[in-house]
Amino acid sequence: MNDETVLVTGGTGFIAQHCILALLRQGYHVRTTVRTLARAAEVREHLRVGGGDPGDRLSFFEADLRRDDGWAEAATGCSYVLHGASPTPSGNQATEAEWVRPAVDGNLRVLRAARDAGVKRVVLTSAFGAICAGHKSMNRPFNETDWSDLTGHVWLYQKSKTLSERAAWEFIAKEGRGLELSAVNPVAVLGPALGADYSHSIRLIKQLMDGQFASAKINCGFVDVRDVADLHLLAMTQAAAKGERFLAIAGESMWMTEVAKVLRDRLDTAADKVSTRVLPNWLVRLVALRNPAMKGIVPLLGVTMNATSEKAVRLLGWTPRPREDAIVATAESLIRLGLLRN
Repeated sequence: MNDETVLVTGGTGFIAQHCILALLRQGYHVRTTVRTLARAAEVREHLRVGGGDPGDRLSFFEADLRRDDGWAEAATGCSYVLHGASPTPSGNQATEAEWVRPAVDGNLRVLRAARDAGVKRVVLTSAFGAICAGHKSMNRPFNETDWSDLTGHVWLYQKSKTLSERAAWEFIAKEGRGLELSAVNPVAVLGPALGADYSHSIRLIKQLMDGQFASAKINCGFVDVRDVADLHLLAMTQAAAKGERFLAIAGESMWMTEVAKVLRDRLDTAADKVSTRVLPNWLVRLVALRNPAMKGIVPLLGVTMNATSEKAVRLLGWTPRPREDAIVATAESLIRLGLLRN
């Protein structure tokens, strides 16, 4: 049993719940924030699906990133904070103001509360979107020295992640007063879903398993959520992680047709609906003229999004499972939870 208490923000999130499971396995007391305590039962059920029964070692605090209320109480008495909560506007018409300002302000709100409560270190769940966006094709893998170029073609999500992470580092430099910060920047996060409220990345696997006709020529890096959680704990406790960013990817990036082939090879008849066909680029561009959801894909067609986790492996001893295992674990969890279309 561990006497230290860790605050995990945004307890309804996919990565957050796997972080909670990892912390509980290591004996920590865990607090988590939710926007409404009405969702506490749902979080506990997801943890149960993930093999965790926290009992009284998990407590819930009501706190919203858009308001100050509740953050001081949640952080008081905690040794560490894992901060992954981020406001996510809904709908295609969400504006830049709705994306960026709440993300920046939310990070600063949590960092202030952590500093004032005497927390040792905050581990920020940032994103590959703060590293890779706005660049033309690279002739090397992305690494932690890279930042998204906001003068290029950048989605509002990527802009919010970039500016909110930069704001966090600036806060530590100017106002941290001894508070330490580390950041984890995962690529597309796969692994076992714990319920119907899962990540956007898992939707990629669900669409393949549900029988989408073909895949666009999109390249993506993948990592298992359990390994992302392990990296958060390493970044939380290891001295070498202070003041560092860590990119989380398992192996090299893959084309979506390669992902489809992994599913067909490893899942046999369970993947009968999975198509390995490729949509021609011209067709994607044509559809994008009328479909806003497809419009954002066009700049990514044929672009390699490879990255390296060499730093996390070397500095922290992180050992992610193979990308293929993460892909298969995702599909198996969707089958197990009955989340695929019949």
